[in-house]
Amino acid sequence: MDMRNTVETKQQPQNRAVEELPRKYNFSLWNIWVASSLLKILLFPTYHSTDFDVHRNWLSITKLLPLRQWYFEHTSQWTLDYPPFFAYFEWILSRFVPEAVARDGCIKLTAKDGEYGYLTVIFQRSTVIISEIVLFLALQRLIDTSRSLREKKRNFVIASSIALSPGFFIIDHIHFQYNGFLFAFLVLSLVEARLGNYRRCAFWFAVLLCLKHIFLYMAPAYFVYLLSGFCLKHRKIDTSKSFGENVKQVLFDTIIWRHLFQLGLIVIGVFTVAFGPFVYYGELDQVMSRLFPFSRGLTHAYWAPNFWALYSFVDRILIQLGKNIPGFERLACAILKKSRPVDYSGASSLTRGIVGDVEFVFLPQILPVHTFMLTLFYQILCLIPLFFRPSYERFLGALTYCAWTSFLFGWHVHEKAILLAIIPYSFCVIQDRKLLPSFELLATAGYISLFPLLFGSAEWLFKALITFVWVVVFNTSFNEVCHFSTTLARRAAALDRINLIYEFLMVPFCLFIQMTDVESRNFPILDRLQFLRLMAYSVYCGAGVLSSWNSFSWLYFMDDSVWEEKKEW
Repeated sequence: MDMRNTVETKQQPQNRAVEELPRKYNFSLWNIWVASSLLKILLFPTYHSTDFDVHRNWLSITKLLPLRQWYFEHTSQWTLDYPPFFAYFEWILSRFVPEAVARDGCIKLTAKDGEYGYLTVIFQRSTVIISEIVLFLALQRLIDTSRSLREKKRNFVIASSIALSPGFFIIDHIHFQYNGFLFAFLVLSLVEARLGNYRRCAFWFAVLLCLKHIFLYMAPAYFVYLLSGFCLKHRKIDTSKSFGENVKQVLFDTIIWRHLFQLGLIVIGVFTVAFGPFVYYGELDQVMSRLFPFSRGLTHAYWAPNFWALYSFVDRILIQLGKNIPGFERLACAILKKSRPVDYSGASSLTRGIVGDVEFVFLPQILPVHTFMLTLFYQILCLIPLFFRPSYERFLGALTYCAWTSFLFGWHVHEKAILLAIIPYSFCVIQDRKLLPSFELLATAGYISLFPLLFGSAEWLFKALITFVWVVVFNTSFNEVCHFSTTLARRAAALDRINLIYEFLMVPFCLFIQMTDVESRNFPILDRLQFLRLMAYSVYCGAGVLSSWNSFSWLYFMDDSVWEEKKEW
C-alpha cells in the first residue's frame, strides 16, 4: 500500500486540494448500508416507545390539517414541538402513506395511543431506514473528499463508526426516532467546514437548526468559528494609535463585511423559508411556545448520565442517612447551612419525572438560571481560544465541548442527547492519540447509558452485543489511525488503568443489573426497587461521562498541539 511520505505545506482550509487517489482504494459505505439495513428490518417487531406514537401523530397532523393549525392541534398529548423543517419532513412522509396503511390507523387523529396495526409499524420503521440514506451520503462525501490515502482511511473509520453507531440502532430503530437523518446535516456541515466552504457550512447548520432545535447547543461554536475564521482579519491592535483610529481599523480593515453579509443572508434565508409561513399567519409566538416549554423540571424521569444525576444521587444518599442515622440530619444541616427543618415529603420528586416537580431535600435547589449560567460559563471559556485561533481542528474541539457541557449541565436533558457529544468527538479523536482514552470512556459510558431505554428482556441481548462489539472494533480501529504526536506526553499510568478498570467493570455491571431485572418477577422487593436499577445506570455512566469530560477539558485548554493543523501523517 502506497503510504505517501510527502509533507504538505500548511494551507488555509479553503485552499486544501483533494489528491487523486488510486481507484483500487475505493472505500465505499454501500456494503455497510445494505448489511445494516437488513439488520434494521429484522428489528421491526421489537419494542417501540411512545416516540412512535409521537411521530405517528405528527404524520396525522401534517396530513389532515392545514399548516396554520399544526402547532395548535392538541387532540393528543403528543403535540408538534419540533421546528418547521421537521414538520415539513413529516408532511412529505405523510404524502407516501399507502391506502392500506392509512386504513390501519397510521394517520388517524386520536387521543389514544396504540390505535394502529402492524402495517403502520412497518411503514414508520421503513421511513427511518430510508431517511438514513442522507446520513450515508453525507458520510460518503466525507470519505470522497479526502486529500490522501491516509486521510481516506481515517475518514472511513469515522464514517463507519457513525454509520454503525449503537446509539442509532437503539434510539432510532428500536426506541424510534430520526436521529440518523438529523445528524446527516451535521456531518455535511462539518465536511464543508473541513473543505473551507464556510457558506455551505453555515447553510447546512442553519437547516439543521430548523429541523431540531436541540442543536442550538452547538450554535455558539459555529458562530465564533464562522465569524472569526471567515469574517475577520486577525491583526494586532496598534497601541501607538488613538482609540478612534483603532476603531476605524476594526470596522474597515479587520471585519470582512462582504463575508459577514453573505453568511447573514444565508442564515436569514433558511430561517425565512422555515418560519416564514407561520410569521405570515401571525403564529410565531405559538410555535416558539411549543419549541421551548420552560416548565419542565431539572431532570427527566430517567436521569440522564450527567452532573445532575450525580447531584441527585448525593441528595438521595443524604436522605437515607438522615432517616436512619441519629444526629446526621442536624450535622448535615449545619454543614450545608440549612436553617429550615428537613422536609422528606419531596424525596420522591427526584424519581417521579413529573414536569417541574424536582425538589432536593438536603442540597440547594437548582433553578433554570443556574444551569444556564453554568453552561454559558464553560462555553464562553472554550470559545475564547477558538476566536483567536480559528482552525478547523480547534473548531471540532469547541463544538464537542459546547455540546458536552450542555449535556452535563443543561436543564431537563434527555439521555439521548449524549449523541451530541459522541458524534462530533468521533471527528476529533483522530487528531491525536491523547484524545483516545477520553473518547473510549465517553463512548462506552454514553452508549451503555441508553440501555434503560429498552427495558424489555427480548432486546437486552441485542443492545448489549451491538454495543460491546462496537466498543471493541472501533476503539481498536481508532487506535490504528489516530495521529501519534511527537510531543506526546503520557498520562499518568494510574489514570489510564482506572479508566480501563471502569470499562471492564461495565460487563459485570450490566449483567448484574439485568439479572436483578429478571429476578424481580420472583422477588417483589426487587420490583418495588425498579428505579434503583435506573439510578445505577445513571450514576455509573454519569461518573464515566464526567470523568471523560474532565480529561478532554485538560487537553483542550492545556495542550495546543492537539488542536494544531496536522501535516500529512
